[in-house]
Amino acid sequence: MANLKEVRNRIASVSSTQQITRAMKMVSAAKLKRATNAIIQLRPYAEKLKDILANLSASVEGASSPFMTVRKPKKILLVVVTSNRGLAGAFNANILKATNLLISEKYSEQHKKGNVKIIAIGKKGQDYYIKNKYPVLGNHSELFAKLNFENTSKITDLIMKGFIEGEFDKVEVVYNQFKNAAVQFLQTEQLLPLLPAQNKENQPTQTTVDYILEPSKEEIIEQLIPKSIKIQLYKAVLDSHASEHGARMTAMDKATENAGELLKSLKLSYNQARQAAITTELTEIVSGAAALSNG
Repeated sequence: MANLKEVRNRIASVSSTQQITRAMKMVSAAKLKRATNAIIQLRPYAEKLKDILANLSASVEGASSPFMTVRKPKKILLVVVTSNRGLAGAFNANILKATNLLISEKYSEQHKKGNVKIIAIGKKGQDYYIKNKYPVLGNHSELFAKLNFENTSKITDLIMKGFIEGEFDKVEVVYNQFKNAAVQFLQTEQLLPLLPAQNKENQPTQTTVDYILEPSKEEIIEQLIPKSIKIQLYKAVLDSHASEHGARMTAMDKATENAGELLKSLKLSYNQARQAAITTELTEIVSGAAALSNG
């Protein structure tokens, strides 16, 4: 009977867990819808802005910007976009692993000199890099509480200011790019200095489109470059946000499925144990009746 009680308790516990994971899946699905709409709406704008900027930059002879200044990469800033919460499968672990690999393989010399700094967007990345004693700049975990272009731009302003003042020679962003609920791609993109537009062969593109502009091309470029940098980081954060909910929805779906399989196994064990207990009781009754009749 003790065994039956133990199995009953386990069934109740797994059943409760299954209900929780099913509810979390539904919540993530609702959030995923909103996050997906946001990134899908932004992508065409971000791509068009990038094209226009590349077109204008190529058509202005001697055009330059402090954000396009290429320096020897002695000081590196990595913007690591994770989530604030777990229960999303390998979503955060993959980002941290990719970032650590980037540091060890590409920026090992800078890291040894203490010249690799981190901006962590998301509590998981923030906690990890503080725990491992990396130089982490600020705390931006609250961004996801009110995720919009204005709040993300405040982070970008700090990054651009640091780049102009020489605090960083190169800035890269590591994030999950959203494809669908089940698939996210790890991405590492250079945020600063700005790279010239490239074709599929990684060669600078030759643009021929011309525009009638007011004010001058130089003034427009000066305004578009900071805007483009802000849009690029905002797009990365939106991609990561959608990827997070997709990963969590998938993880909770799998957890619900696993709980269902475990429930089947436990119910089978419970029925077997109950049948064994009934058989034992019947055997005892029959044995007792036989003993009385023989007596």
